[in-house]
Amino acid sequence: MTSTEELRDRVAAQLTRARARSVALTDAVDDDDLVRQHSKLMSPLVWDLAHIGNQEELWLVRDVGGREPVRADIDELYDAFKHARAVRPELPLLGPAEARRYVGEVRDKVFDVLERVPLEGDRLVDGGFAFGMIVQHEQQHDETMLATHQLRVGPPVLHAPPPPAGGPVGPAEVLVPGGPFTMGTSTEAWALDNERPAHQAFTRPFFIDTAPVTNRAYAEFIADGGYTDPRWWSEAGWAHARKASLEAPRFWLREGDRWYRQAFGAVAPLVDDQPVVHVCYYEAEAYARWAGKRLPTEVEWEKAARFDPATGRSRRYPWGDEEPTEAHANLGQRHLSPAPVGAYPAGASPLGVHQLIGDVWEWTSSDFHGYTGFEVFPYAEYSQVFFGSDYKVLRGGSFGTDPAAVRATFRNWDFPIRRQIFAGFRCARDAAPQELA
Repeated sequence: MTSTEELRDRVAAQLTRARARSVALTDAVDDDDLVRQHSKLMSPLVWDLAHIGNQEELWLVRDVGGREPVRADIDELYDAFKHARAVRPELPLLGPAEARRYVGEVRDKVFDVLERVPLEGDRLVDGGFAFGMIVQHEQQHDETMLATHQLRVGPPVLHAPPPPAGGPVGPAEVLVPGGPFTMGTSTEAWALDNERPAHQAFTRPFFIDTAPVTNRAYAEFIADGGYTDPRWWSEAGWAHARKASLEAPRFWLREGDRWYRQAFGAVAPLVDDQPVVHVCYYEAEAYARWAGKRLPTEVEWEKAARFDPATGRSRRYPWGDEEPTEAHANLGQRHLSPAPVGAYPAGASPLGVHQLIGDVWEWTSSDFHGYTGFEVFPYAEYSQVFFGSDYKVLRGGSFGTDPAAVRATFRNWDFPIRRQIFAGFRCARDAAPQELA
């Protein structure tokens, strides 16, 4: 049982760690870069920074703490639903120095609230939920800011050691048995509303790739005319591929017969055994069809990630219930690329599926909807307003996702055309009767 003081210490440590990352991402560039919009798809970095502080103020200072507003006059500027990313540079935003002062003042008040508020007795604070929600919100925006850095033009400003070397992963695909399993969660203290409630889900037997699709494999799809053959594309995918002139994953460059990849201001030869990244849903779908497979459903992905056939229970993570370490997964911006296949044998699932957590977000074939019994908490704009067929679900996190903001029940979503996110995929297929004999 975690004591209240231990919980306060954990919350404080997570808040501090998230802020250190936000500072590193914004201090890495000068003020001109902070206020510049590097892509119409993204906000200026300075907007993300102040938005982080504003959400923290709204939920922790005002709501949980019951304190007077710090800057009520800027609430509308940093409401993500009031202004699209493309127009945010035109707003009277806080400048870099003012934004830094603001988030610092808010954080000081948050630590005071944390020391005084009971972390029980109300759903919003039970188990430190509101604080955990804000930690995850900041880390999610840190990943968004990392994606902005990827889109930034200029010399490298972010640095990290290379990921560990790859290794053997066994067969190319793994059979996942049919039957029921527990999907979602009703017990994870900081789980967000779309992960809830825990419920029984069912799959037929299926095969899933042991590892994400690699650069080498994806280059074979390109070489075989994958981008010029409509047989492999859905009608919507083919229309988008033609409209957007898709020829390869975003940030791939070809010189002669060799592929290179631009990443965070540096260009280097493509690493063959790293998972492919910066592909949209339609590209993933087309590759899977070309390979004679399909994308996994969200239910299949979670079963492959959580189901333990020896006990029948669902784990928090593929490797068990313990929090991720550097031995389990490529998370937290420790590296600035996916790790080669087989780099994390300790992170494999009981069925032998590798790298389900970290490296690249994985597209699934599922639209984003609430589970049966879904309940909005604490606000509809986090999940519910995105439900529907416009968004596809992604699972598993990327090298830019913090451990606080991903678990085997965590659900991400985006438009199927998006490529600036750190997304890749793995394939699945139905199991034939003779394969089950």
